[in-house]
Amino acid sequence: MLTVPTVTRRNFIVGSAAALGGLSLGFSVPFPGGAQADAIAPEINAWVVVRPDETVVIRIARSEMGQGTLTGLAQLVAEELECDWSKVTTEYPTPGDNIARNRVWGSFSTGGSRGIRESQDYVRRGGATAREMLIAAAADEWQVPASECMVARGVITHGPSGRSTTFGKVATAAAGMTLPAEVTLKDPSTWTIAGKPLPRLDTAEKLTGKQIYGVDMVRPNMLNAAIRACPVFGGRVTGFDAVSGMPGVRKVVQVDDTAVAVVADTWWQAKTALDNLPIEWDDGPNSGVTSETIAAMLAEGLEAEEAFLGNEAGDARAALAGAAQTVTAVYSFPFQNHATMEPMNATAVYTDDRCEVWCPTQNGEASLAAAAEASGLPVERCEIYKLHLGGGFGRRGNFQDYVRQVVSIARQMPGTPIKLIWSREEDMLHGAYHPITQCKLTGGLDPDGNLTALHMRISGQSILAAVRPQAMQGGRDPVVFQGLHAGGDEYALGYSIDNLLIDHAMRNPPIPPGFWRGVNLNQNAIYMECFMDELAHAAGQDPLAFRRKLMANHPKHLAVLEAVAERIGWDSAPPEGVHRGLAQIMGFGSYVAAAAEVSVTDGQLRVHRIVAATDPGHVVNPAQVERQVEGSFVYGLSACLYGECTVNGGRMEQENFDTYNVLRMAEMPAVETIIMPSGGFWGGVGEPTIAVAAPAVLNAIFAATGKRVRRLPLMNHDLRAV
Repeated sequence: MLTVPTVTRRNFIVGSAAALGGLSLGFSVPFPGGAQADAIAPEINAWVVVRPDETVVIRIARSEMGQGTLTGLAQLVAEELECDWSKVTTEYPTPGDNIARNRVWGSFSTGGSRGIRESQDYVRRGGATAREMLIAAAADEWQVPASECMVARGVITHGPSGRSTTFGKVATAAAGMTLPAEVTLKDPSTWTIAGKPLPRLDTAEKLTGKQIYGVDMVRPNMLNAAIRACPVFGGRVTGFDAVSGMPGVRKVVQVDDTAVAVVADTWWQAKTALDNLPIEWDDGPNSGVTSETIAAMLAEGLEAEEAFLGNEAGDARAALAGAAQTVTAVYSFPFQNHATMEPMNATAVYTDDRCEVWCPTQNGEASLAAAAEASGLPVERCEIYKLHLGGGFGRRGNFQDYVRQVVSIARQMPGTPIKLIWSREEDMLHGAYHPITQCKLTGGLDPDGNLTALHMRISGQSILAAVRPQAMQGGRDPVVFQGLHAGGDEYALGYSIDNLLIDHAMRNPPIPPGFWRGVNLNQNAIYMECFMDELAHAAGQDPLAFRRKLMANHPKHLAVLEAVAERIGWDSAPPEGVHRGLAQIMGFGSYVAAAAEVSVTDGQLRVHRIVAATDPGHVVNPAQVERQVEGSFVYGLSACLYGECTVNGGRMEQENFDTYNVLRMAEMPAVETIIMPSGGFWGGVGEPTIAVAAPAVLNAIFAATGKRVRRLPLMNHDLRAV
């Protein structure tokens, strides 16, 4: 059993606010009869409550935002519990309860495709522990050894006598049983609930409209708030006039030194009043920043002498100097917005004794820390009630600005519930954007067309420098090098190159960066995989054959690439007018590849088909993996075709979906998913395949047109053939 450290209000707030992907703390096996115990519905342990009607409530600490984590984690608990899946339901514990119970539920953070893989071991142990306690209760009632009892679908049977009982009948007794010292987890090959394509537990309520999201929250006597912050990054409020005589308006308040909010009976009344509210801004030092000035800053970094080392082998510079042929290309990747369908929102009520917040969040503990900090109250007098998210993509994880804002407003109106909803324009103008980068790649080929050297220089933003500077490594941001590491179990490069240099010239413009679904893996896959195609073309070789020679020491990378090539028919001729492209990478602990088929007619792109392969080690719900892969291509292709945020006068120019487009249903290609778990590790599935969408399509576009697109998005390019 791991020791959980003592928590003070200060170290909790500082640690939570700064944590990348949540708090990294010890986990102790749950003890029965804690704060959530209920005499009517006994808590067997922190993960499992069994009601008298045999309903099994499984508690899920991670957040559900459409990715299916809630169902997957419930499957893992239910598998070890041996309950009847048809009787399973779920609920969120609160981060306040988690602290009060010595962090019995572990991390509340959901990001980095870690929801299942990072908690699978201890949630399975939670299910297995509850199972053993239920069996022990039945055996105690029958006065028989527990070893003679077995359980299936929530029914406990004593083998020698044939007697049986149900979980519901022994739950109260089980809640008081001694915690077993050890439990044995099932081998995945024996799973009957986990590993199966079971329907999601939250689908029915979404279809019927019963599911409550943050924007749906209603509290008695609740008022509504709209907010506007200075649109220029780094700007502040210098003055405003309170609106008088506007229908429904209750109060106009300043929030920190950056924003003004209007509180009214309805949100539309608040928004209308805010639109008519004269606000004076000090734009601050960034009013002269533009996309052009940022691009120049990054271009300088491509040629800078100093850079942080990411991956090195041999002597790349010397090998390039002696190469028979060199190939050089410069790529770039823009700012992109999370653009969640549900804008930022939260509901709060503040009194001198307590602060409560209802919100969609990817990290309940970070939200709790933000609420405590904004309210000035001790953590134990604050609470967060987590709701399903209408999209997260990284925006609702480390960034808790909307929670701090709603608490600040509620604090100025004590005892009144306040629901804050950002307008779409506010949401687009005040994001934490996908980091902007440029990349210069130079490859050296020998006379036989073999790659002998590669220098990859990335110039651009560091997320950690802005969000979690204490995670920097001697000034270096390791997250920049996702997919390019020299090994490891998260982001290993899939090529062996004798002379290799991958480095980063950090250049941080004053635009806040954030973890955007897939993060740096997205652009790194484009840079590496599109340049591999360029090298293959320069060498006069087939792109797949060229890669194979470099992947002999990377069998898992090669396996997924071979799988998509075979499925798409790489070695056979495509349909007339259709052209193909390939890409592969490792990210978030999984090996992924994609093969795309496209056509370009009179400059108009059509992506017909994408085949995707993923090896995440283990698969909890294959149907959900397929949906995740399909959804990742919607996100990845939207970014490839349309995703660009431009800066003018220190502010973003894109304020709504009329200027920040997303993929339409008619543009979506057919997606074929190959799931090939090789076992022995746990990888993620929500983000990895996003990264291979764009490079596979870009390589297919080159095959169709002879044009290399090195600067996204595609909407800025003429795709007519050269």
